[in-house]
Amino acid sequence: MRRWVRRGALGVGGVLVVAGGVGWAVYAKLDANITPDEAAAAELARYEKERPTSLVRDAQNILLIGSDSRAGRANRRYGRDSGTERSDTTILLHLSAERRSATAVSIPRDLMVNVPSCRRRDGTRTQPMFAMFNYAFQKGGSACTIRTVERLTDIRVDHHVVVDFHGFKEMVDAVDGVRLCLAKPINDKAAKLRLPAGKVTLNGEQALGYVRARKSLGNGSDTDRMERQQRFLAALVHKVQSNDVLLNPVRLYPVLDAATSSLTTDPALASLRGLYELARGVRDIPTERVQFLTVPRESYIYNANRDQLVEPDARQLFQRLRVDAPVEVVNSPETPQGPSRDSSHRSSHGNDGKTSSGQANHPAEPTPPAPTFRGNTAAENPCE
Repeated sequence: MRRWVRRGALGVGGVLVVAGGVGWAVYAKLDANITPDEAAAAELARYEKERPTSLVRDAQNILLIGSDSRAGRANRRYGRDSGTERSDTTILLHLSAERRSATAVSIPRDLMVNVPSCRRRDGTRTQPMFAMFNYAFQKGGSACTIRTVERLTDIRVDHHVVVDFHGFKEMVDAVDGVRLCLAKPINDKAAKLRLPAGKVTLNGEQALGYVRARKSLGNGSDTDRMERQQRFLAALVHKVQSNDVLLNPVRLYPVLDAATSSLTTDPALASLRGLYELARGVRDIPTERVQFLTVPRESYIYNANRDQLVEPDARQLFQRLRVDAPVEVVNSPETPQGPSRDSSHRSSHGNDGKTSSGQANHPAEPTPPAPTFRGNTAAENPCE
């Protein structure tokens, strides 16, 4: 009897060792997928004194950069590798300190901004320049983009993530596609995209064409393209949360494998532990509090094909993110790019300016309502 017990214990122990070995192998593979952006970390350290200070403990700001790199076999089909990369998409993601909301702000690549002197890949430095926003990534990579965003917004960027075409495609395929509702059919030869009107589920290749297409969809503007990207990301968040991907190891592994394979992040995020801590903090945020909007912008005064900020609206948005104040969005074509205000707000004293005793009194200064920006949330799903 003792012999059987001993053999059984050894068998269970062997299974645990094998399972532990497999688990460690999976962990090590995913962990090794992520590329730490050591060069950006070193460059940012040189300019630490000029960078903004974080004002709210535990609130985080993450810069998401979609690179149009053609480098590597998986990306060559999208064009010739010229040796330079541009930021095809840039989103500043703000996570509230208590993780009750997430606000993703798209920054137009054609926005005219002050780009500081930045270090090129060959070690030389650029001159400070007033140029389009995506010039920063093209000339100085992620560190230059981060410094440009911080100067523009006065918001400290805590982390950054760079993902290329291949990584985006693989992540969409890993969740078995993302469903959208299209008002009109799409036939875009440049984007290699042909879709019918109505409910469609986009695979990775189709999703990439959808978020990158510009000339044949909407009004052809970069702003219209960013709003399309925001709608797609909202649908992606909705898909991930509705299918419990983050809580199901079998479904989570292919998503993590796809997501990590083409990621370059700051060293603090360049590990499964770092990404897990980030995902754990956001997985319980209600979809109606995951918001997407574009920074208030308008056509640049000297070139209609470029953008400039709408002030003071943009400054007001940046200030609210900086101090972790709520930001509200409304999905309405009538809402301007900047914030709208409720003009019907009244004093708590009523209309006669008197107290309850009937004596005249100056009405209290009304508290201005929170501004509302045009945008959408991950809860808005036109397919349902």
